[in-house]
Amino acid sequence: MEEETVPSWLWRSVADEEALADVPAKERVMGERSAKQVFNRLAGTWTYWGWKGNYFTSEDDARAFYDELCYMLATQKCAPNSPQWFNTGLHWAYGIDGPGQGHYYVDHETGKLTKSKSAYEHPQPHACFIQSIADDLVNEGGIMDLWVREARLFKYGSGTGSNFSFLRGENEKLSGGGKSSGLMSFLKIGDRAAGAIKSGGTTRARQRWWWSISIIPMSRSTSTGK
Repeated sequence: MEEETVPSWLWRSVADEEALADVPAKERVMGERSAKQVFNRLAGTWTYWGWKGNYFTSEDDARAFYDELCYMLATQKCAPNSPQWFNTGLHWAYGIDGPGQGHYYVDHETGKLTKSKSAYEHPQPHACFIQSIADDLVNEGGIMDLWVREARLFKYGSGTGSNFSFLRGENEKLSGGGKSSGLMSFLKIGDRAAGAIKSGGTTRARQRWWWSISIIPMSRSTSTGK
């Protein structure tokens, strides 16, 4: 995809639909088969983002950045967290995309938090999140909403920690009458939901942490899908 303001070696790629039309349907999609493809996808995307954000003073600087990153990845002198391997660069290197999944990003031109309309142009490459939770059953930011947010994070390979300090304990009174069923009953629901999700498109452990009032890790739960 040509961009006048971007060096040709940094242009992002999309599928050649005309060429694919001559290929059997089962052979039109495949995984990466070389570490070089992975290194190019990661380093190329980081360099592309850096170029778009005016991080480089010249094209030579951008090329050096790309080359050195590829070298460090190949020699295992550096390595990103797993969500980077899963998500970063699929849009830039292969044109893979889909509708937004409820993620937000900071627009580098406006500096404003923006809801993404694309699943992979602004992917979820972060390893861990810390979430807050309100003492509310079904509204945004509440208990059931947390499982939706966790599912979004687990799906793309990230881990999540939550501060449950604001939740009432078991048998505490509710404003609408009745008593709270307590944190542990809700965590059972969360563990079932987490166990059904393939993290980053693969079957692997999802990491969840929860905190007490002092925000000190008190326990850790690992839910594994089958």
